[in-house]
Amino acid sequence: MRDLLDIKNEFINIYNTYIKRDGAKELLEYLQKSDFFQAPASTQFHSAYEGGLAEHSINVFKRFLSAVKNEYGEDYSSKISDESIAVCGLLHDLCKIDTFKIDMRNKKVDGNWVQVPFYTVEDGLPYGHGEKSVYIISGFMRLTREEAMIINWHMGGFDARIRGGGYGLSDAFYKFPNAVLFHTSDMIATYLDETR
Repeated sequence: MRDLLDIKNEFINIYNTYIKRDGAKELLEYLQKSDFFQAPASTQFHSAYEGGLAEHSINVFKRFLSAVKNEYGEDYSSKISDESIAVCGLLHDLCKIDTFKIDMRNKKVDGNWVQVPFYTVEDGLPYGHGEKSVYIISGFMRLTREEAMIINWHMGGFDARIRGGGYGLSDAFYKFPNAVLFHTSDMIATYLDETR
């Protein structure tokens, strides 16, 4: 695992290089005051360790940039800006801020029961997943419609709203093809770049 300060510095460097719109500075200050740079990306699956959330966000940014370049070639910026790529990649999982708590449980190690830490979920703002990230970001800076759709639907078929039937996800993917590229970038980062 990488050093927490190294992860934080890389995230901030990418953020400050690409995200320039009104409210960006205030949003970064919010992230630095929150547990964003210490939080895991999940309780037990991908990047379930301290700093995992920020590291996952960097991985998704890199995968999304690569996917966009691969799909559109050198003229990719005519389809989506570097700023939008960074906004979506770095900020899509802000919904996880202040959500993971450390608890203790018993685990058998070498035949003996010992107390080990593990992450639990305590969501103080149960607003959903992608839609909660859009809500948090929008409190600081304006998103384009495409950015909002990409972040809102980034979970694809894993989104709990899909279980109800509806066509929201497929409509969003048809109308905003970069949302498809983003969802696959998130999945590739999760399952190929990261560990449990």
